[in-house]
Order: sequence, then C-alpha cells, then structure tokens
Amino acid sequence: MQKSFLTILLSLISISIFAQQNYFQQHLTYNIDVTLNDKDKSLNGAETIVYKNNSPSSLEFIWFHIWPNAYKNESTALFQQIRNDTSRKEKLKNVAYGSIDGLNFKVDGKTAKTEAHPNPQYIDIVKVLLPTALKPGDSITISTDFNVKLPSYFSRSGYAETEFMVTQWYPKPAVFDKDGWHEFPYLDMGEFYSEYADYKVNITLPSSYVVGATGVLQNANELRAYKTIGAKNTSMRAGKPTLYAPVSKSETKKLTYSISNVPDFAWFADKDLVIQYDTVKLASGKVVDAFSYYHNKKNTLWVNSIDYIKDATKKYSQWIGEYEYPVVQAIEGPKNNSSGGMEYPTITLITSPDAKKETLDGVITHEVGHNWFMSMLGNNERMHTWQDEGFNTFYQFRYEAEKYRSNSIFGDAIPAKIKELPADKFLASIYGALTNVPMESAIDIPAADFKTSEEYGLISYAKTALWLYILESQIGEEKFDKAFQAYFSEWKNKHPTPADFKASFEKSLGVNLDKYFELLNQKGKF
Repeated sequence: MQKSFLTILLSLISISIFAQQNYFQQHLTYNIDVTLNDKDKSLNGAETIVYKNNSPSSLEFIWFHIWPNAYKNESTALFQQIRNDTSRKEKLKNVAYGSIDGLNFKVDGKTAKTEAHPNPQYIDIVKVLLPTALKPGDSITISTDFNVKLPSYFSRSGYAETEFMVTQWYPKPAVFDKDGWHEFPYLDMGEFYSEYADYKVNITLPSSYVVGATGVLQNANELRAYKTIGAKNTSMRAGKPTLYAPVSKSETKKLTYSISNVPDFAWFADKDLVIQYDTVKLASGKVVDAFSYYHNKKNTLWVNSIDYIKDATKKYSQWIGEYEYPVVQAIEGPKNNSSGGMEYPTITLITSPDAKKETLDGVITHEVGHNWFMSMLGNNERMHTWQDEGFNTFYQFRYEAEKYRSNSIFGDAIPAKIKELPADKFLASIYGALTNVPMESAIDIPAADFKTSEEYGLISYAKTALWLYILESQIGEEKFDKAFQAYFSEWKNKHPTPADFKASFEKSLGVNLDKYFELLNQKGKF
C-alpha cells in the first residue's frame, strides 16, 4: 500500500511539472492616449503595444479584437446572439449603435496590411499581417490610431445619461497559447480571454468628471482630492456627502493610470459620483487602497459599499490567496434589464438595484472576487466559464452564509429556522436545496453553446458551486482550502486550464480525481 501510494503521488507531481515546463504565455506592454468627447459620445485614441513572443512558434500575423464593431449593426454575432434569446432581446429596443474606425496599424514603424475575418458576422476581429515573422523570444512594436463611437449602454460598454462605461474599447491582440489563436467575437453571453499586460493609459476628458479606472491614478493632486473627499464621506455617512470639485481650472484634464500584469483595462466616468475611500489591511500587513463611487441619491445603501469592498477583499485573500494589486474599487452603474455587475482588473461595475444590504453586498463581493477568478487566474472564460464564474460563486456563497446566513439564489425563500443554523449547517442546507433545482446541461460547455442566458447562469454559476461543494464535503474545508491556495499560488498570473486545475488538486490531495471531474460532463443532477 505504501509503495502504491508513493508511485501514484510521484506520477501526479510529474504530470504537473511537465505541464508547467511546456507552458508559455505572451506578454504585452500598452501605452494608450484617449480623449472622451462627452457631447457626441465618442473616443479618439492612439495606442502603442510592445508584443513579446514567448511561444516556440514564429508568428506571421496577429489577430486583433476590435470589439466596438460588435455594436455596429444587427448582423454581428453580438446582435444575433441577443435576438435569439427571448429573455434578452428586449435589450435591443431603441439602441444606438457603436463602432471603431481610423485604424492604421504599423509594425516597427512600417505600415501593416490587414485582413478581415472570413466569417462576415465577425467584423470585430481583424488580422494584422506582420511585415516579417516574429521569431520566438523577439518583440515588436505595434501602433495604431482609433476612433470609437460608443453605443448606448445595453451590453457592458457604452453610455447612459451622463455616465460612460468605457470597456472593451481599444484594439487588443487575441490570446495565442499552446492551442493556437483564440480570436472570437464579442458576445453578451460569454466573456473574455486576454493576454497579461502592463498598461499606461492617459485619459483626457472634461474636468468635472469623476473617473474610476483599472490601476493607480498617477496625478498626485487628483488622487489627493479623491482620497480626502472619499475619507470624509466614509467617516461621515449621514447627511449630504462632500462632492468632487475639479482640481484643474481648465476645461479638460488628463489623468494617467498605470498597472502591471493584468489582462484588461476599463474606465468609467460621471459627474455626480460620490467618492468613498478607505484602506484594506491584509493578514501579511499589506495595505490596499479601496474606493467606492456611487450616485448621489437619498437613502442609498451604497453609503456602506466601502465596507463590502473591504470585507470581500479580506475574505478572498484569506481563503484563496492574497490580493495582489495596490487598489480595489467598485462603481455604481446604470440599472438595466441585465442588472448585476461586470468585472475588470481592480475595478468592477455594479448595475444591481440596492434594495437590500445583503443583495448589494453579495453582488459587490462577487464582482470584487473576479479579481481572483478572471484577473489573477486568467482562464479562458469563453470556453470554460465555470472555471471563473462557478469558482467565484462558490466563495460568494460561503461569504453570504458566514456574514448574513443569506444566499443570492434563494433570497427571501430561505426559512427563518434555516437562518438560525451555524454557517456550515446553513450552507449545507443551501446546497441541499440546490440539488433539487433542475440543471440539465453539463458544466463544461462553451458559453456560446448554452441555449438561454438562464441556463448559462444556472449551470456556470450554481451547478459549478455545487460541484465544488461536493468535493469540499468529501475532503473537508481545511484540506480543500489548502489545495485551492496551492492552485492559486501555482497558476497566479497565468492561464490555467481545467486540466491544470485537476492536476494541481491531485498533487495537493494525493488522490486521483478522474471520477469527480467526469461530473463536469454529466447532464442533469449529480
């Protein structure tokens, strides 16, 4: 028995080491300048990208996502997907289209030819042909101008009244990994897969706007104003908040943001945002800046949003691994018919009505949690949504159970006697109830293959959380957490696949998990 166990353990360890030895990922460095015209809802920008080829292959071209074109007309993959989903097509009433143009790609200063994607629906993807092949280990500099017409807000990016949600807005190389290129169109149901990069972004806009963005604000005077006003609003939550007054006396201001080793960059702007500021001290002693931005309206539960951001950051750091970035933020967006939230590195947009503190806290926690499951662990969300949304939901459920004895799925339907149980018993009751919810599809399905958004959400989020809970129940919470922490440490800032997750857990636990992982492909109840 001893020899057999040792043989199995060594085999599992060697599989994991072999996988890491054959692993590579590209690295990008962005410098972007962009100007917002808030009158005609447009952006004028220019970017320079240093693209390093860490793969073993020479590259003759690079696929680029130009996702604003997904909003250009009703024939795109985005519009077709929404129209084919009866629960979502109402979103398309009276929309204003968006687009990107003015592209003039250059590679190391030489004009580069481009080719359209062969699928006519994929006008938000373009192939940039390289003048000479990019050899392994070499780097090139790619530059282009771009103009973006922002759409009305109905799917992540756009404008609503005075607020701007500037997401998926710049030309962005698709991921190239061991499986090749991952060029795919923008979809409403189905998220992203992006290369890690360092960003320096200059944003020029009217001085009256408050901006929340990925990364750290480099303008000392502006940052000081945000922190001073924000700290005052945090300490004095009753009564009228102190509102931002422009630091600059000129009509416009240029804000610079910087961040390293993240998979995306997004920014948001509005004039009536209340700022809250505080710090989060983690167990290691690291201190993280925390900001909340929300609309100035009476009796809003957002006055406590800074606490929810801090609590989520502390708990996820404790359970999974320390929060890596210097800042964590949440911003209130417009309510729409897909209320919830959307995550970006170091900042999340929340579009959920703040009817109850438990509900708002749960949504903020889920979206802040995506800093772990999207940003620090950058799996392919389009192919394996469960590895992002499901993992995050599992920890959200734990957070809600410990803090409130609540659950974002069952809400007010939870009996009072269940809420009186200890957190572990409460959570067991929640998952027990979840086993009775019809969930027919298998978990490991590409996002675009789900027939409805309801099925997509139920399977990718809830069924995956149940799947993880089954394993946790079998091995115990302590062993489960240690295994997950080892997975996080091993694959942080990389692109882990389901096989990588399996190998990491098998190495930590010293057991074969084939039968457990087969459940990912099982239809119906477990």
